[in-house]
Amino acid sequence: MPNRAAVIQEIETVPEPLLNEVMDFVQFVKARSIREGIYPAIASESSLKKDWLCAEEDQAWGDL
Repeated sequence: MPNRAAVIQEIETVPEPLLNEVMDFVQFVKARSIREGIYPAIASESSLKKDWLCAEEDQAWGDL
């Protein structure tokens, strides 16, 4: 799976006349993800992982 840097690198090579089409596609994918409820889960992951990935959390769930 490509990372953000790889996607940006590809976009930087797109000819100027095609940028509107690329933008339309990116906006379509984001809208579809939001509509399907995927984007909010992905967006919240980075902010929540700081609370999930800690010793206290491991201890609290350690008996399960």
